[in-house]
Amino acid sequence: MAAIIKLRHIPVMQRCVWNHMNRTIRNISTSKKNSDTATTACDTSEKDKNWVSYGFDYTSKEEDTNAHHSSFFFSVSLCLVFGGFLWAYSPDMHMRDWTQREAFLELRRREKAGLPPIDPNYINPKSVKLPSESELADVEIII
Repeated sequence: MAAIIKLRHIPVMQRCVWNHMNRTIRNISTSKKNSDTATTACDTSEKDKNWVSYGFDYTSKEEDTNAHHSSFFFSVSLCLVFGGFLWAYSPDMHMRDWTQREAFLELRRREKAGLPPIDPNYINPKSVKLPSESELADVEIII
């Protein structure tokens, strides 16, 4: 968000060159003649005298402050606070909690019944029909 606001006016390199060109140059003379020195008027107003930009806008204090406040509001309030709230309290989409509870209940039931935790014969071997050796003799098995 801050990058979008920052890049909306002019590119950074042009902005840096522009700031260096528009600074008021004050010549300091060591001459004893006061009439030979050249001075320029500095047109900084009193309200923006000690203003340091946040980096969003280098020309307007009001736009710079508004962009600074809005970017921090969106990044902290909306993204961190509400994003963290949604992440913490969102429902379990993959049902991991449910499957873990069901597994513990099934283990407890099997322990009480005296059965092993996992039955080696999950499917009754009498109900499975396997092909005979003569039927498998001509079949190529690729491993």
